[in-house]
Amino acid sequence: MTTMPNDFEPVAIGIVSISDRASTGVYEDKGLPALKDWLTRALKNPVTFEPRLIPDEQARISETLIDLVDSVGCALVLTTGGTGPAPRDVTPEATLAIATKEMPGFGEQMRQIGLRFVPTAILSRQVAVIRGTSLVINLPGQPKSIQETLEGLKDADGKQVVPGIFAAVPYCIDLIGGPYLETHDAVCKAFRPKNAVRAPKPAA
Repeated sequence: MTTMPNDFEPVAIGIVSISDRASTGVYEDKGLPALKDWLTRALKNPVTFEPRLIPDEQARISETLIDLVDSVGCALVLTTGGTGPAPRDVTPEATLAIATKEMPGFGEQMRQIGLRFVPTAILSRQVAVIRGTSLVINLPGQPKSIQETLEGLKDADGKQVVPGIFAAVPYCIDLIGGPYLETHDAVCKAFRPKNAVRAPKPAA
């Protein structure tokens, strides 16, 4: 039986681009479109996006994340930008400040993916945390790096060489009480233990 799109649980996802210059209109933000495009291709679930474009200010970043999780009810929040070693790069600090749990494996894998391309990937400080029943992940700032980080690396035949971090996101959200996310395998195959796989829950 073919599952129609409205048979999948809806999900609210916060997408946050953090940049002093983009937020003041000095140049066009490319982070939000990149995040929305990839998530739209990857997920079968109906997604309500909650976009935010904000400057590199630690208190503002923390306030935005808290609002998206506690008030808006986003099950997943992805940020882009502000994770390097420069003085204005404070996204990881702002993210850790709102956390109930840290999920260090995400950051470790993101740096492993980046090191396949540039040695300076070790300078990235992305973190992932849980707040309540929501998962918050810092991503790189460049659209190409965002896709590589989420999707992983594939060879010429489409075989996965390095897993992307998003393969673990749906099961993580299962474990913290969020909606059951289904992915398009051609973009990113979600991994769950066999006993955690179930039919998507119909929307109410």
